[in-house]
Amino acid sequence: MATETEFSYAALNATARRHIRVFQIHQFLDRFAMGLTVAVVALALTDRGMDLFQISLLFGVYSLTTMAMELPFGGLADSIGRKPVFLTAVVASLMSLALFLSTSDFYVLALSFAFIGFGRALRSGTLDAWFAETFKAAAPNVDVQPALAKAQWANAVGLAIGAVLGGLLPDIFGEAAKGIGFSIYDVSYVASFAVMLGVFGFTMLAIVEKPRPKDATALLQGFANVPAVIKDASLLALKHPTLSILLAALAFFLMATNPVEVLWPTHAKPMLGAGYANTVIGVVTATYFFSIALGASLSAHISRMFKRRHAMTLTAAFACLAGVQIALALQGGIIGFVTVFILYSVILGISETPASSILHRCVEDRQRSTMLSLRSLIQQLGAALGLVLAGTVADLYSTPIAWCVGAVFLFIAAMLILVLVRRLANAPE
Repeated sequence: MATETEFSYAALNATARRHIRVFQIHQFLDRFAMGLTVAVVALALTDRGMDLFQISLLFGVYSLTTMAMELPFGGLADSIGRKPVFLTAVVASLMSLALFLSTSDFYVLALSFAFIGFGRALRSGTLDAWFAETFKAAAPNVDVQPALAKAQWANAVGLAIGAVLGGLLPDIFGEAAKGIGFSIYDVSYVASFAVMLGVFGFTMLAIVEKPRPKDATALLQGFANVPAVIKDASLLALKHPTLSILLAALAFFLMATNPVEVLWPTHAKPMLGAGYANTVIGVVTATYFFSIALGASLSAHISRMFKRRHAMTLTAAFACLAGVQIALALQGGIIGFVTVFILYSVILGISETPASSILHRCVEDRQRSTMLSLRSLIQQLGAALGLVLAGTVADLYSTPIAWCVGAVFLFIAAMLILVLVRRLANAPE
């Protein structure tokens, strides 16, 4: 394995720098479009007459659709190309938004959420793989982790700004929307639809991929190759000790952190006055994304502290998260809660790119998208299991106890990654 040189943006050639800028803009726009609806989706569903049970079912439709389609479409991206698969994902997102705007019927809304899951499955591991392999071609033997961190930063900032604007638009234009027969929250969905059209156009023009056969035979062959691609990637994960340990650790990581992401508003809202609780929760949601962006921007600096030993960086991040999650569970006032929650979010941002860097170094380009999809699938399974467990514990005892139980999974994840530290000690990262 060739020795990687330390990343320096100024030292990169013009092609590599442009590649990073294009992907940052793309990630910002794509996540900005999604962020516009993140802050209001539950409110929009309530406004359409859905109760909490129905809302849970709709999110269940999304999760099941994503998990069912995750691997096949990652394999398809490796077979027929990243760009066409991503463009199909954007079309799925546009159809989801159009269906949502057109109805208040539960079953049509379920179809809308299925399209969201379909789009998520198509997105997973497509342009991320394109970015990593194209960067490696433009800047051979340069550490990709800081470049991934720059993309992650743009990703999180797009979500954060989208969430803020998505919460403001109903207040600014909601009455006008009601005047023409729409929900006040539909304004955010219309804005998301418009930005998503922009994402489609930007992808068409700015994302350059080596052409692959587009005839019907090639497309059918791409689908036919999916089982073999999935089999090869799964065998690679099983036979490659580093990948097996990393994926197991990431599953435990999501078992611990996903319940915090889902349940924190219900825990924080009783700490607030009724008149401004939803506004504060909206602001904290945006702060959560901004904090992840800050963590992503800091990750390269943190990595240098550990001499770019990404496994060691990840071990430290998981161990810190475990302690901070326990501290978060112990907070009884909103100021202390928000302060610890911001720290928690920053560490989440720091943890993302070291894991991606380890994974990217373990796979070849032909399997990169599939492996990223496999990672996403395993993480979602971990997240779902963690949420079921946390919900049960929270119902029997309390949310803080559920989060403390989740911290145990973070300690397990840290210990698993610590095994990688020794395994990768003689291999430069």
